[in-house]
Amino acid sequence: MLLEISDLEVEVEGKKILNGVNLKIAEGETHVLLGPNGAGKSTLFMTILGFPKYEVTKGKIIYKGQDITSLETHERIALGLGVTFQNPPAIRGVKLKDLLKIVDKNEYESNDELDEEVIKLGERLKLNEQFLNRDVNLGFSGGEVKRSELLQLLAQQPDFIMFDEPDSGVDIENVELISKEIINLLDQENDNSKKGGLLITHLGYILRFVNATHAHVLIDGKITRTGDPEEIMSDIRKSGFGEA
Repeated sequence: MLLEISDLEVEVEGKKILNGVNLKIAEGETHVLLGPNGAGKSTLFMTILGFPKYEVTKGKIIYKGQDITSLETHERIALGLGVTFQNPPAIRGVKLKDLLKIVDKNEYESNDELDEEVIKLGERLKLNEQFLNRDVNLGFSGGEVKRSELLQLLAQQPDFIMFDEPDSGVDIENVELISKEIINLLDQENDNSKKGGLLITHLGYILRFVNATHAHVLIDGKITRTGDPEEIMSDIRKSGFGEA
């Protein structure tokens, strides 16, 4: 089991958001998390990452057999967690290429050139060297932000990746490109893949391109249904989350 969440309860500023979440994700699995606005989807992501304002009042988060419930965010990242955010902030004064040096698995000195492989990954995502010299997310379009986030993950190569609304705010061309790189990140074309993923999507459009093995519906801070992604998405389109 890659990630196991047991009876997780979480408060944010004294308000309970998650109310007994249970979730298991094995190596080679990609799970999709669905639910209405305010259900607690982003709270679950942030709690897995260990953001301080998300207080675990009950339950555990086990990653690769290790209890990470009390670990700092940087310690969890070092163990192989990765994430793309729906609306990451712009970082004025920090070039994308310098951020890539930090997250890349290779070590750099301050004056080192960016790894040639990372440059090739950028070209694959239509992010050329001139783009890599821009401040992170500053003035980026929606598609450029998504592709920049994926490039950082491709450099990092985490074992478990969470994607927060990767198909929101982008056109069909970008969705197809993003989907292809998500498949690469999760090593989905390898039957013996050791990687796993958790994907939030409201639209469900990305599931036309990325294979999800399991789907979960989160309502009022609790997972109310787990099953086949196509079947659950079909029910949601017909009747909304009330019947899902």
